[in-house]
Formats: sequence, structure tokens, C-alpha cells
Amino acid sequence: MSDWWTEPAFVWLITLREKIADAQHLIWADWMEYLLLVSQENEDGTVTIPADKVTRWKRQINTDYCDLTIKEQASDLEQADKIFTVLSDG
Repeated sequence: MSDWWTEPAFVWLITLREKIADAQHLIWADWMEYLLLVSQENEDGTVTIPADKVTRWKRQINTDYCDLTIKEQASDLEQADKIFTVLSDG
């Protein structure tokens, strides 16, 4: 009898988990790149996020997906598609 962690289903699940984590990291990195691009870098290395972005993002944080604008939903769907691709290739 083999150890459970060497079973193909378990190995597949761990591999899929790593692929999802990789995709999530790329999504995060893209977001951070955008955030830093739209922000003002200060002399001390900190950044200041424009007030209009903060206002919009706070609204989005407090809004259910179904209540977002069509454009905002489309943006979320683009991110979901990245995970969907990992799952369908899994």
C-alpha cells in the first residue's frame, strides 16, 4: 500500500494548487504594477495613491459583484478567466 501523498489524485491536487497560486501571484503582480504606475512616488520611497482612485476602489470594495458596472464586471471576469484557464488545463 502506497502512502496517500503519493497517490495520483493527491499529486494532481497539489500541482493544481501550485498552478492556481502562480496565476494568483501574476494577477497580484499586474495589479501592483498598475497601482504603482498610477500613484505618485515620493522622495522617501513611499507612494501616494490619487484620491479619485481611492474613492473608486473603496466603492468597489463595498459593492457586490452583481452590483458593479458592466465594465467593472468585465474586468473581474478577465481575472476569473486567468484562473479558469488554470483549472481547465489542470
